[in-house]
Amino acid sequence: MTPFRSIDLNADLGEHAGDGAAADAAIMSFVTSASIACGAHAGSPEVMRATVMAAMERGVVIGAHPGYPDRDGFGRRDMDLTPEALIESVTSQIRRLDDCCTGAGARMRYVKPHGALYNRAGRDAIIAQAIVEAVRAVNGELVVLALSGGRLVNEARRAGLTVAREAFIDRAYMPDGTLVARDRPGALIDDPRAATHQALGIAQDGSVEAIDGSRVTVDAESLCVHGDNPSALSIVTAARNRLELEGVTIQPFLR
Repeated sequence: MTPFRSIDLNADLGEHAGDGAAADAAIMSFVTSASIACGAHAGSPEVMRATVMAAMERGVVIGAHPGYPDRDGFGRRDMDLTPEALIESVTSQIRRLDDCCTGAGARMRYVKPHGALYNRAGRDAIIAQAIVEAVRAVNGELVVLALSGGRLVNEARRAGLTVAREAFIDRAYMPDGTLVARDRPGALIDDPRAATHQALGIAQDGSVEAIDGSRVTVDAESLCVHGDNPSALSIVTAARNRLELEGVTIQPFLR
């Protein structure tokens, strides 16, 4: 594995109003890409506009972050939608953020699913194909940001879409390369030192330590921190500073 000399740092944002918007703006000073909620699992037209504007001001690349239409569960509960219903939902979400970007004079560059939809697309080809169809329905030039090693990577590439692979620095990994379920102890990494250690492992060695102590190969162009992680700002600050200290350039996967 050749060490990355450059890598993207992204965060899932636009999921909260009020104090959450201020926290998002602070996080955006350290990330290079922002996946913005599109109003299904979270977000609103007002929050989307504010988040897009904050990204523009900081030169942060903008992506759509569609999820299951489940605000009560924050998009983290699986839903039994037909492929047709899922395509319609995801398409409308992507278009919603695209319209917001157009109105602000910005450009939406990529799509990254959220929560349960993201995890399902990583293992379920039918769900992955539905997301691919939704992306193509809006703009076939949009990049798909997906879990490294997951089914969505393969399905998007098969459909001719450009793919960027993602790894998480604030989530624990299973030995098979999937994420530890959120209801399990230790699933979320909120210690900036531990998250930074994981970021270095991915960027320098292309691997992470799974919960059983084994090493899992992870090839990724982007590192993610969840914006709703209570330690998100501390994590992105520490991780970026350490990565740059080690000679890794932090820059968008899209330029």
